[in-house]
Amino acid sequence: MMILIIQIALALCALAARTDASIAVGVNYGRLGDNLPPPAEVVKMFQKNGITEMRLFDPDIAVLEALRNTHIGLTLGIRNEDLPAMAASMEPVNTWFKTYVEPYLDDVDFAYIAVGNELVPGDLANYVLPVMQNFQTLLDAQNLNGISMTTCVATTVLGTSFPPSQSVFSDQSREVMTGILGFLSAQGSPLLINLYPYFAYASDPKNIRLDYAQLSATDIVVQDGSLGYSNMLDAMIDAFFWATEKVGFADVDVVVSESGWPSDGNGELTTISMAATYNQNFVRRIASLTGTPKRPNKFIEGFVFAMFNENLKPPGVEQHFGLYYPDMRPVYPVFPLLH
Repeated sequence: MMILIIQIALALCALAARTDASIAVGVNYGRLGDNLPPPAEVVKMFQKNGITEMRLFDPDIAVLEALRNTHIGLTLGIRNEDLPAMAASMEPVNTWFKTYVEPYLDDVDFAYIAVGNELVPGDLANYVLPVMQNFQTLLDAQNLNGISMTTCVATTVLGTSFPPSQSVFSDQSREVMTGILGFLSAQGSPLLINLYPYFAYASDPKNIRLDYAQLSATDIVVQDGSLGYSNMLDAMIDAFFWATEKVGFADVDVVVSESGWPSDGNGELTTISMAATYNQNFVRRIASLTGTPKRPNKFIEGFVFAMFNENLKPPGVEQHFGLYYPDMRPVYPVFPLLH
């Protein structure tokens, strides 16, 4: 009974420390559309819906201007194609910083600068760590310890991911990921991970339970030793925890930088109802302030992918991950759940 009372007290303290307005649930603001509303209107949508975190894949002056004095936490990405020059010289690093960060330091809340997106493994993978190091040198020189340098990776860095306890980085990823994790560990920064139970379910709907993929199951679906999983998202997160632990970095936390479910583009697997169910459950999962079976005391931040349906993305499901249509009508409700 005493243990239960202590657990309840800790949970209440955590909730008291983070009000609805500060729950770390964000949205990816992709801009690959020729019919999207102006950035100022989009930022107002974030504020109106109580969305307190934004991820941008690349910097945009209009968005940065609109974010001034909004207290929306910003994860700002560096384009993949910019990394080779930034790894070779501090000059493009300084230019990028002076253009997209320095003018906004007083009134934009920078949380993370993300060096590239899903580059490991790949031809640009070896540039990620040098660019992170170059930017960290710059941040240290200006005493900007409130901004964390990191990068975003997908499950493609894992050679084995199921069951979670057997997860390891692939042969192609291990060396690069070990270097990146060493940097993150030294700086106390998290790794950003893009996780999509949808794609796992769509690849094998006969053998994967829909409620497990949609975070709806109430029973243990996957038993991995002493750890039981009722939803695939937790299993994916723990797969990363196991993999990072096996290369010596159990102290590196993670942020779910992308997760979502498309509302169209793949027949009966992509209905508005299914997308609504997943994203509503994802927001509830992040807002619950709970950890995973492997790390039950680690709060996980998360970002829904994405704000809008984007018509310049590849045809099919990629155009239908949005919470909103370009005319700003909701595809389905998600963020009112927090209020």
